[in-house]
Amino acid sequence: MATILVVDDELGIRALLSEILTDEGHTVELAENAAQARQVRESLRPDLVLLDIWMPDVDGVTLLKEWSAGGQLSMPVIMMSGHGTIDTAVEATKVGASAFLEKPITLQKLLRAVEQALVKPNQRTAPALKNARSELVGGSEALPMLTTGGPLHGMGHLEGPRPEQSFDLDRPLREARDAFEKSYFEFHLAKEGGSMTRVAEKTGLERTHLYRKLKQLGVDLSRNKRTGG
Repeated sequence: MATILVVDDELGIRALLSEILTDEGHTVELAENAAQARQVRESLRPDLVLLDIWMPDVDGVTLLKEWSAGGQLSMPVIMMSGHGTIDTAVEATKVGASAFLEKPITLQKLLRAVEQALVKPNQRTAPALKNARSELVGGSEALPMLTTGGPLHGMGHLEGPRPEQSFDLDRPLREARDAFEKSYFEFHLAKEGGSMTRVAEKTGLERTHLYRKLKQLGVDLSRNKRTGG
């Protein structure tokens, strides 16, 4: 597994990305600004950097240019932004960014970008610029959907658990896993009347971890809560 540096001035985003990547087996280091990022990059030489563009002291593109000009861009860098533009994405990829992720970042997009960035450099010639444009103009893949032979029978309006869902297995492993996990948690939420405490006990997850997992999977907690339950 890899050592990954996450640079973002928002504590919540740092914590969330750290949890996801740690769950995947990576070692994660955190920095909230460019100064800390420089120190971590120099001392640990991370295998990958997730770098936010808009930071209060030095923005991510400027830091990326600094690393590139100084011969320090020895690791792939994935740029992140909640309000990026195509021009910004193009500029970042020209400087040397391997990918561009627009916030809010879905679990699938994050893991796919990390996986692709960590391959050997001679295999990383995939069109990063094209991917950046797709990310910003809505051309990226839609979230995986469960297949039940038709609509999801109002999955958000669950009146009771529906264990009979089948899954489209003709897809990447992580997408299939996410689809299964979403159905799994929706089943238990319906069974327990939307009680996070009981679902946490049933699934063996700590409540905060469970909440983050449901948010990552796109489970609508308000619609899975039974009236009066």
